Amino acid sequence: PKAYSQEIKASPKFHSFQVDHTKVLHTIQENFENYVNSDIPLDSSALLSNVKELFRSCKTSLELFNMLHNMHASADSIYAHCLNVSLICRQLGKWLKLDEDTLDLLTLCGLLHDIGKLKIPDEILNKPGKYTDEEFALVKMHTQHSYDLLKDLPLDPHVRQAALYHHERCDGSGYPMGLKLEEADEFALAVAIADVYDAMTAARSYRAPLCPFQVIDRFEKEGLQKYHPKYILTFLRQVAGTYQNHRILMSDGRSATIVMLNKQSLSRPIVRLDNDICIDLSTEQSLSIQAVV
Repeated sequence: PKAYSQEIKASPKFHSFQVDHTKVLHTIQENFENYVNSDIPLDSSALLSNVKELFRSCKTSLELFNMLHNMHASADSIYAHCLNVSLICRQLGKWLKLDEDTLDLLTLCGLLHDIGKLKIPDEILNKPGKYTDEEFALVKMHTQHSYDLLKDLPLDPHVRQAALYHHERCDGSGYPMGLKLEEADEFALAVAIADVYDAMTAARSYRAPLCPFQVIDRFEKEGLQKYHPKYILTFLRQVAGTYQNHRILMSDGRSATIVMLNKQSLSRPIVRLDNDICIDLSTEQSLSIQAVV
């Protein structure tokens, strides 16, 4: 599985994306810290135009996801997560065919959604193992902290709502309020998907980063009813479709090519082995996609 990733990392495109990503990251960090620690106003429109420029540097959604998946190893700070979530939100907005103003708003919702994490002690935020109940209660406060930090700024109300509600789930299983689909903010529900996707494709102390199909599988297993129906189906279909005709590695070590997606089971497409035999992964439950190669 290294080959594909190494090829991307060796490309001039990746190097220039890495440089630009790092620059934008630095600006976000500076702005967030100045605002949270020193009350220096947040320049949200300058931050937004930085993100848009970085987004435009990727010509296709495949290019964007390849860049993001391969950036992960280097910097997984709050700032990197906020930047990545804003880029993924923008891509989701494009797939949903949102107009330019709504796209900008969704991008900004993604960018500022986790600013409240700056109020959580680092040793808790970066704890390698599982949280205790007390620690998790503290971490969950980040949504309220984010809301409080944003509530007096001249921002669209959706930005504050997305910060407060991006951990809500459409079946009422989320926090802080346990809201259902019709009660939660639509922008928050879009940010929720980008937030989970970025977290799952990032490396954690207890697991390697997941490949796109493993993430789709987690979404499907966790229950798509937790997420906004239109958003989640569009998102997963498009992510899976991005890797159509790509080489993949299966859980039994064999490599194959994705030939066709299964609409009912996007994480389990039909694949063609090197000896031209096709396997429908939706009926071969013992096999799964391990990596895109």
